[in-house]
Amino acid sequence: MVKHLWTVDEVLRMEEKGILPPDKRLELIRGELIEMSPIGSQHAAAVDRIQAFFITQFAGRINVRSQGPIQADEYSVPEPDIALLRFREDFYEEKYPGPGDILLVIEVADTTLSFDRKVKAPLYAEMGIPEYWIVDLKKKCVEQYQQPEAGRYVVKQIRRRGEAMVLPGLGVEVEVDAIFGPK
Repeated sequence: MVKHLWTVDEVLRMEEKGILPPDKRLELIRGELIEMSPIGSQHAAAVDRIQAFFITQFAGRINVRSQGPIQADEYSVPEPDIALLRFREDFYEEKYPGPGDILLVIEVADTTLSFDRKVKAPLYAEMGIPEYWIVDLKKKCVEQYQQPEAGRYVVKQIRRRGEAMVLPGLGVEVEVDAIFGPK
């Protein structure tokens, strides 16, 4: 049996020709099209809260991408819940942001925690993304991954309500409470 791995260009052509269903949430991860889970109200609210926080804090200094594509390589275009990008006035209109453009990636996890840890964390580490956060909605904590080396993050810390994290490249503290909102 031969497994075909899709490239970014092939998937984009399939989208243009209407071959891929427009109502499906698909991500290209390591050449495979992965159907993502539907977004529940708690997940959507967390993404909206995080996005609003970063836009308010850093307007005009960074680009905040919400549930949009970033390009790892020719076989992977994940769509993280939030990506903080180096500021560009064109908002990356001509091409997807790549590894050198990304300061932080955030995934919000309710049903996807295992996937975010086992598949996305190594992918983001391979991309050299300096920091990756998993917002765990069930345990109300943030898994903070730092220092990517050889396809993994060397440092992992769990941050809980009442604690803060310093944003990479920006030197600004973000309180965990700001991510989860009022108790």
